[in-house]
Amino acid sequence: MKINSVLLVALFFIFVSSVYLGGCKEKEDNKDSDVASCEGCHTNYAHLQQVYTPDTSEPAGGCGGTAPHYEPYDRVYMGGTGYEDYKTKSHYAIGCTGCHNGVDKTADKAVAHSGDFLAHPSSQYEEKCGSCHNSIVNNFKTSIHHGTGQKRKVCMRSGLSGADDFSSLPARQQDGYNANCATCHGTCGNCHVVRPLSGGGGLASGHSFVKTPDMVNVCVTCHTSRGGHAYLGVGSGTQPDVHLTAMNYKCVDCHSGDELHGDGNPVDQRYAYSKLPKCEDCHSGSQSSNIYHSVHYDDFNCQVCHSQDYNNCGSCHIHGDGARIPAYMGFKIAVNPLPDLKPGFDFTLVRRTLAAPDNWDKYGVSQYADFEAFPTYNYTSPHNILKRTSRTDVGSGSCSSKCHIRNEGGVLVNKELYLFQSDLLDWELNATTPVTVDGKLPESWFQSK
Repeated sequence: MKINSVLLVALFFIFVSSVYLGGCKEKEDNKDSDVASCEGCHTNYAHLQQVYTPDTSEPAGGCGGTAPHYEPYDRVYMGGTGYEDYKTKSHYAIGCTGCHNGVDKTADKAVAHSGDFLAHPSSQYEEKCGSCHNSIVNNFKTSIHHGTGQKRKVCMRSGLSGADDFSSLPARQQDGYNANCATCHGTCGNCHVVRPLSGGGGLASGHSFVKTPDMVNVCVTCHTSRGGHAYLGVGSGTQPDVHLTAMNYKCVDCHSGDELHGDGNPVDQRYAYSKLPKCEDCHSGSQSSNIYHSVHYDDFNCQVCHSQDYNNCGSCHIHGDGARIPAYMGFKIAVNPLPDLKPGFDFTLVRRTLAAPDNWDKYGVSQYADFEAFPTYNYTSPHNILKRTSRTDVGSGSCSSKCHIRNEGGVLVNKELYLFQSDLLDWELNATTPVTVDGKLPESWFQSK
């Protein structure tokens, strides 16, 4: 009887232990099953914090400065209202591996991301996006947003023919371009799903596909110093563009899909697009609306009178010391650098570029082979338009008092508005002298009154 009692007690404890341990095992299995899929893992914030891989390099920057930092698990977390929106859209039905490849239905991160896994499917946009968005994808191949214009200048300064020769550049220079310039010149996902790399990268709103990108968080993130900087009135002493304050225009109100995605026709640069917005598209009849327009309408672009000072910088060591001519607010009128694309304008506004002979020195190219292929000041149309600027607000005077150069006792008033050879650094002279105004302005402007 005593032996049977001991046996019963032992059997009781074995039963309780098996139930308890079995329950724990079942809970562990359930825990794994919660994250045993792409969606399960990427909607479980705590799990992402446990399994994430730390960054091994600093986030990419750009003309706007160092990119903001998001933790790796924040960049891949599919949560919040964006995720709920994503689940109602057609892209969700494709499934994670339909775009990203890899392996679904596993809790093993290495297995899930194995094989031909793609973190950014639109890096292969022809295959991944083209099956549904065929016309956009076909047009995008030659678009400026894809980087053809920038690649063209890098190639031609390197002694090559154009953007099609990009693969002929030294491998390290190509790597340098991809690690720096390409942080803004991206593909579909950089505008419609994730933040641009220069904005920190990662999912911007769950995994929601946004048809019309947010102006500030997408457009201005890349077009910071030379677009958004002006349009929002960030620069010292400037005001926001009148198209923002009076009309609340966003970028896409003027810049259409044909321009942003490309129209299928290769172009050398953005001013070559046939469907670029023009001032007269909205301001019809302005040619004869006042005496200043009547006299100067065909002489120079509208921004010469209606822009404020705008941001400039120059002489960049790619991935090195950055811009060795730090950002500054300036305003320069020069000979039209694009007479073929912008015919009729004798003078236009120009902006200093980042170009320098040794741009790629950090990537093994000590000097461009043909730096003089382009001037160091580009045609520009700043997005900081006002009806009344320091040149148009003439009061009882005239534009000659605010814009024309005049000699007052040996002092050339308004000379600072124009690009002269004396404004150039030694290494800029050969490339840029052709667009300076030396000898191309009326002699009477320089004669003492």
